[in-house]
Amino acid sequence: MANTPYASLTRRGLGLLALATAATPAFAAGKQRIVTMLGDSITAGYGLPSRDAVPAQLEQELNHMGANVRVRAAGVSGDTSAGGLARVDFSVQADSDLCIVALGGNDLLQGLDPRATRGNIDRIIGRLQARHIPVVLAGLRAPPVIGRGYVRDFDGLYPALAAQHRVPLYPNLLAGVMGDRRLLQPDGIHPNAAGAQIIARKLAPTVAQALAARR
Repeated sequence: MANTPYASLTRRGLGLLALATAATPAFAAGKQRIVTMLGDSITAGYGLPSRDAVPAQLEQELNHMGANVRVRAAGVSGDTSAGGLARVDFSVQADSDLCIVALGGNDLLQGLDPRATRGNIDRIIGRLQARHIPVVLAGLRAPPVIGRGYVRDFDGLYPALAAQHRVPLYPNLLAGVMGDRRLLQPDGIHPNAAGAQIIARKLAPTVAQALAARR
């Protein structure tokens, strides 16, 4: 191709296309894969029809990306990390290709010791890995009003566990939603349908990358 401005522009466009393609997870055609969301009321879709809850919206986002996924909701409203640990073996079924662990919000609301939360999630991840089920860990951020020490310990438990178990971390499940009344139900805690859509859209790339890595 001659070295003309048009040719230079074309080469640049091809380069950008290659970069975009490299950043997009590649999914092989085949059977539908199962992603399980182990969590609390956010995962259970508190106050929402099931079609508007985070699991259904995450499924839609992933399938728009070509993932051929079914997202299975395994959330229980009010569940703490201890509750998730107690039921992980039967709530996360054997056919799961990936489990998103999204627990700790109720521990935070109840002011439970972050060391106990960390211990419970540590054991949850360990049990899933022993069953050869890959994990994506979804963290949370504590509000500063709780106190500097508690915030440090709570916020730090998720990156520490992700590094310990070598699992992908999505740092804050409620990023872009918490604190915005337009995206929350009247209780100021749970996302409305628009908020759930934002959570799903932001979470989807991390999940897609984990699925692609498993393939």
